[in-house]
Amino acid sequence: QVQLVESGGGLVQPGGSLRLSCAASGSIFSINAMGWYRQAPGKQRELVAAITSGGSTNYADSVKGRFTISRDNAKNTVYLQMNSLKPEDTAVYYCNADMFLSPYDYYGMDYWGKGTLVTVSS
Repeated sequence: QVQLVESGGGLVQPGGSLRLSCAASGSIFSINAMGWYRQAPGKQRELVAAITSGGSTNYADSVKGRFTISRDNAKNTVYLQMNSLKPEDTAVYYCNADMFLSPYDYYGMDYWGKGTLVTVSS
């Protein structure tokens, strides 16, 4: 069974840092883009950052210069280093990956983790 499991969330003070990890497991042939989304209470889920298999990155304007996405292809893991955290970064953070389970798949399938809560508060 293919799954994405996030870790690293928690409570942090404004200005602090956290590092989120998301590991993909199961019978996976390859992974295209991986990314992090977040959903704050009463708001829609939004893209935070994404990274292609080749390492190209994309960030939401609200996190540019503060967050860094990276991945370890050998471990099927994506990371999100979050620095200078603000109260408005409080949300459930979800990992997303576009994965091929077979070399015969024409399209990748979209998988989501269950989310990890990040709370920024003094």
